[in-house]
Amino acid sequence: MNSKLSTALLISGGVDSSVATKMLIEQGIVPDLFYIAIGPSHDFTGYDCKMEEDIDLCKLVARKFNLNFEIIPLHNEYWNMVVQYHVETLKAGRTPNPDLLCNQLIKFGAFEEKVGFKYDRLATGHYAWIEDTDKGRFLSTAKDEVKDQTYFLAQLNAKQISRLIFPIGQLSKTEVRKIASELNLPNANRKDSQGICFIGRNHYKDFVTHLLGKKKGNFIEITSGKIIGEHDGHWFFTVGQRKGLGLSGGPWFVVKKDAETNNVFIACGYEPEEVYGSEIFVKNPHVLYPFEIKEKEEIEATVKIRHTPTFSNALIRKEANGFYIKTKEMQHGIAPGQFAVVYDMNKKFVLFSGEMEIPD
Repeated sequence: MNSKLSTALLISGGVDSSVATKMLIEQGIVPDLFYIAIGPSHDFTGYDCKMEEDIDLCKLVARKFNLNFEIIPLHNEYWNMVVQYHVETLKAGRTPNPDLLCNQLIKFGAFEEKVGFKYDRLATGHYAWIEDTDKGRFLSTAKDEVKDQTYFLAQLNAKQISRLIFPIGQLSKTEVRKIASELNLPNANRKDSQGICFIGRNHYKDFVTHLLGKKKGNFIEITSGKIIGEHDGHWFFTVGQRKGLGLSGGPWFVVKKDAETNNVFIACGYEPEEVYGSEIFVKNPHVLYPFEIKEKEEIEATVKIRHTPTFSNALIRKEANGFYIKTKEMQHGIAPGQFAVVYDMNKKFVLFSGEMEIPD
């Protein structure tokens, strides 16, 4: 890599982006560090934002390596694009995945338009890799299969991918922690963040209530049609969900939702067959890697229907308006609106991604 390429590094306050800083410096690259500030609207108070702590840690890392550091506020962009998408998807009875949209539209979108365009390369602490081939630069999986984050990056476009660097993509999480400890980084043992950026898992229901309010609806047992209980709105639930239903006589699982009637259909049992499926349709697929397939032709591939270390073997068939996916193993909780990400048989390159539908 040309060490003279100007590079902007998105730093979060976590250990991964901090070690990514060190890895760039070892390559002779002196990056400028940027923290993207996004947060709740002024009238939403039920959150546990750690932004001040994040920024303090970023400043410590910048001082340690004597690098420029700047905070880039993208609150409005996040709320106008990602939160709006979240609201519309929930209202439609589907399950959103804001992490994919945040990467596509904010980290590698709005930041690019505001700051990133001034640099030759943009680096982050994601566990992923950019493979240079004779066909171009393509998104491929990280060394650490458990931490691999290509699922969350699968909506990036070719232009975004062409400018990216993932300095820790060939390191395991254990190696990253070890490097951070050897450097005495203040966040060497900091826990990884979980949940939607500033909201976290504990306050998600409060966040959805703030966005959409509450509306009484029924839980309906899918085989008998019997009403089992009431809920506060279909938007609080996702297909495959077990916890948080508040019903006795279970375990109960969410099987599907009806946005028009506000009914949530459920099935009882520890492994109810109604919550499993193997057929997925991806309409308007986002293709990242140039693979050959003719209409109606089937090829073997691997697929993830959520962020997980596990790849599922599948047959994919090209249709006029998308791809039909048939997984060899039954999948738990195929949620319309969530993303399927399809990889080659070697589990290396991301071939395409798109929102899942359940075929008729």
